Amino acid sequence: MVLRREYLRHGWLLFLFAVVGSNVMLYHTAFGAQIIPADASPLVIGSFIDLAIVAPILYITWSRKWNWKYIVITMAAGLILVRFLIPMQYLEPFAPITWVGFAVEGAILFVELLLIVTFVKYLPSVIQTVKHRQLPVIHSFHHAVAEKVKNHPVIRVVCSEMLVFYFALASWKKQPVWNDASFTLHRKSSYIALMVMLIHAIVLETIGLHIFIHEISPVISIMLMVMNIYTVLFFVGDIQAVRLNPAVITDEKLYISLGLMKRMEIDWPNVECVIDDPDALKNKRTKDTVSFIAKDLEEVHPTIILQLKQPTEVAFYMGFKWKCNRVAIRVDEPDRFNRLVGEMVAKNKN
Repeated sequence: MVLRREYLRHGWLLFLFAVVGSNVMLYHTAFGAQIIPADASPLVIGSFIDLAIVAPILYITWSRKWNWKYIVITMAAGLILVRFLIPMQYLEPFAPITWVGFAVEGAILFVELLLIVTFVKYLPSVIQTVKHRQLPVIHSFHHAVAEKVKNHPVIRVVCSEMLVFYFALASWKKQPVWNDASFTLHRKSSYIALMVMLIHAIVLETIGLHIFIHEISPVISIMLMVMNIYTVLFFVGDIQAVRLNPAVITDEKLYISLGLMKRMEIDWPNVECVIDDPDALKNKRTKDTVSFIAKDLEEVHPTIILQLKQPTEVAFYMGFKWKCNRVAIRVDEPDRFNRLVGEMVAKNKN
C-alpha cells in the first residue's frame, strides 16, 4: 500500500514533465512549428493554463506543500517560465500578464533580502551569545539565531552556509569542550579517512577536468571548478563539525549531531524506551528512524535506539526538517553512553 502511494506520488512528477515537455516541443521544435496555426492566441492561452496553473498544481501535489504562500510562488514561477518558454512573436498580446510573475517573485526576494539584512544586523549579538553557551556550536548557533531573528527558510539556508565556512576556515584553533557527558561518534570509525579520500578524488578530478574542459568551454570549466572548490570546503567543514560537536547529555535533553548534515535535540520525557538488545540493533531500521552513525568501511550497527513517544524534528543541511519516531545512535563509548542515557530516561519517568 505504501509503495502504491509512492508510485502515485511520483506519477504527478511524470505528468509535470509531460506538461512542460509538450510545451517545449510545441514552441522549440520543427514539428511544433508546423502545427502552430496562424492565429496562435488560443494555443498561447492553453500554454498559460498549462504552465501557470496545471504545472504548479502538479508540482505542489508531488511536493505535498499545500499552503497559499507556496501556491502563489509556484504560479508566479509558472508565469516567468511562460515568458522565457513562449517566443515573443506569439506571446506579445499577453506579455503584460507575465510581469505579474516577476512582480510577485521580486516582492518575495525583497522580503527575503530584508530578513538577511536583519540577520546581519543581529549577527554580532548572536556570536556573543554562542560564545557564552556551553552547548556545541552547531546547536547554540541555531538557538541564538532563533532568539534574535524570525525563523524563516532563507535564514536557515544562510545559517547553514555560514557554518560551512566557519568550520572549514575559522575553526582550526578551536577545541571541543569535553566533560563526563560528552560523547564522540567518529573516532572508532573510518569517517575521516573516507572524507579525506573524497576530497583527494575531487581535487584530482578538478585539475584533470579543468584542463580538458577549459579547451572546449572556459565558462563551464570555471563553473565546475567553483562547484568543486565549494564541495571540498563543505567536506572539510563537515569533518571539523564532527570533531568539534560531540553528543552532549544534559539533565533536560540529548544534543546530538553528525557534522553539518543533521542535528537533533531529544527531550528525556519524550523517550518511551531504550533499545539496546544486540539482536534488535542488527535488524533493518524502519523508515521513521533517523541514524546518527558515522560512515565506515564496513557495515556497522547502532549501539542504542531511542523509541520516542511523539515524533521529533531532525534538522538537516539547508534547514530542511523531518520528523522521526526512532533515533539510532552509534558512539565510541557505548557502555558509558548507554548507562547515562538509561539513568536519564529512568529519572524522567519517575
